[in-house]
Amino acid sequence: MNDLGAGFGYLMKGQRWVLGHGRWFGFGLLPGLITLVVYAGALVGLGYGADDFVAWATPFADGWSSPWLGLLRTTLTALVFVFGLFLAVITFTAVTLLVGQPFYESLSEEVERSEGGEGGEVHESGLPLWRELWISARDSVRILLRVALFGIALFACGFIPVVGQTVVPAIGICVSGYFLAEELTGVALQRRGLHLKKRLGLLRTRRLLVLGFGVPLALSFLVPFVAVFLMPGAVAGATLLARELVDPAGSGDTAAPKEWAV
Repeated sequence: MNDLGAGFGYLMKGQRWVLGHGRWFGFGLLPGLITLVVYAGALVGLGYGADDFVAWATPFADGWSSPWLGLLRTTLTALVFVFGLFLAVITFTAVTLLVGQPFYESLSEEVERSEGGEGGEVHESGLPLWRELWISARDSVRILLRVALFGIALFACGFIPVVGQTVVPAIGICVSGYFLAEELTGVALQRRGLHLKKRLGLLRTRRLLVLGFGVPLALSFLVPFVAVFLMPGAVAGATLLARELVDPAGSGDTAAPKEWAV
């Protein structure tokens, strides 16, 4: 259970770091602001169109009497919006990281530079920007496919009485938090030459640490505009978390093991 608290601690350390480095905080806000405008428009559109979509998808219920017709479609409309919000929380980070790759790469490097380690050397991928963007986009799609499978399963479980209204949302937040942490730590871990498969394996070794970082962040991201202001600190905190994952003993050797190198 100590790892849960430690994970939350890294989230707080990241926020404190950017607040203490105001220039980097402002620098890291730009990608989130751009993505927020796009996502806000999409969610507003979903809010207006969800009921029409549900009515189109359930023609078999057109002849049902009140209150069953309204109850069915109101419940399904709510589930569609919740599912859309769930995907928005997950994809927001992926899209923002893709849009802000150069911004967050520089921010993450500055965090490592300020923290020291390996004689003050900062890891660099050595890849051109287009290659880094391609790897980030490819890995994000792979993550989103995994999330979509979880989302479909959770959406189906949402129809189970009681469990669908209590256990399922809690699991959904944990899934969101876990993959949020993967996306964010990927900025620092990708520079160390770690493939997505290896990164996921690394996160599995410290699940509670990862959930302690990701779950509070996922909950915070549900509040409008909060995600934008937390993203710079989340990237900074994830960089510190990545250092812990690759160097749990704190020896200062945060290089990727040779067998994991690209």
